[in-house]
Amino acid sequence: MQFKNLLFAAAAALVSAQDAAAPPALADALSTTEDLSSLNTVLQGFPDLVATLAGASNITIFAPSNSALEAAAQVLESLQGTPDVIAALLTYHVVNASVLSANISETPTFAPTLLTNETYTSLPEGQVVGVRREGENVVVISGAGARSNVTTADVQIANGSVVHIIDSVLTLPIDVYQTAVAANLTALAGALNATNLTEPLAASEQITVFAPTTEAFDDISSALANLSVADATAILGYHVINGTVAYSSNLTNTSVETTGGSVNITIIDGAVFVNAARVIAADVLIANGVVHVIDSVLNPNGTAQPDPASDDAVVQFEGATDEGDVPYTSGVPTATGAPIPTNDDVAAGYTPPSSENAVSSSEGAAPRATGVVAAAVLFGAAGFAANM
Repeated sequence: MQFKNLLFAAAAALVSAQDAAAPPALADALSTTEDLSSLNTVLQGFPDLVATLAGASNITIFAPSNSALEAAAQVLESLQGTPDVIAALLTYHVVNASVLSANISETPTFAPTLLTNETYTSLPEGQVVGVRREGENVVVISGAGARSNVTTADVQIANGSVVHIIDSVLTLPIDVYQTAVAANLTALAGALNATNLTEPLAASEQITVFAPTTEAFDDISSALANLSVADATAILGYHVINGTVAYSSNLTNTSVETTGGSVNITIIDGAVFVNAARVIAADVLIANGVVHVIDSVLNPNGTAQPDPASDDAVVQFEGATDEGDVPYTSGVPTATGAPIPTNDDVAAGYTPPSSENAVSSSEGAAPRATGVVAAAVLFGAAGFAANM
């Protein structure tokens, strides 16, 4: 009898030790992590979402800190009348895979989220967020070039899932026209309107857009002054890859087909060129793909070559000057967001992910929660709400 009692006691101690070592459930992690108290309060109003996330396995939650939610409070308040937008925003913070910080490298990885609602994205695996390492920091890339820093990484929770606390609410990707307006790519926005390409591009399922800056349009003002709509449409089409989302980590030295002909992608010491245009801001996420900002307008008939030694944009329209008004800028709304930071060497430091893939398999995870109540913030959400 005494031996049997000892066995029972040992078994009970083993179970207790295992319980103590097991990662907490999501609800427990939220309620015991001080910097997530505001998020925990918000989620109390969405029991269906909490239940869905608690039952899922191998997911990653990018959880806005208390200060992040405080900074976004005004926008969140303005969205109270549009619950579908709130739902899209929150699901955008949940990646359908387990992403550990140790497996994130300087090469960005783009991971599908639970945002699959076709009102907000047409990407077949769901809208993505980007994750990459910058020095000792892990950065999360969301819509319109927004960047959030991970302040506390790898909070392990049950079922193989993980929480990373971030310092700002993610921005919901919007269409290419709204993104151009928000990012002060005024001439591009105006050119899309002038050529009636705004709606066709928004309706495309998957696109990559090489987006010239307003300064790039200004550099060839004389060539654009009397351009026909048909010719302008052809030039803009030369900036769009239809049917493919080519993030910067997918770009290689090759030729790719746009809707207006082939362009050459060249990577030299971390600098990325499209024909002779330098990519100065990569991976600006939009609802149906990605935008890469370039420093000159592409010419379907141009022959200019990349010049990595020069800091000046290579004008690809022979004889064009900046004489005259900046084209296509009249009547375009004022920029709604901060300018996108630029960098001459957007692929500098790109390396393969360390040891394992940065995004592990989500096999066995709960089905994607299309239609589940969720939420997040920023001008991307405000843009959707304004157009509903």
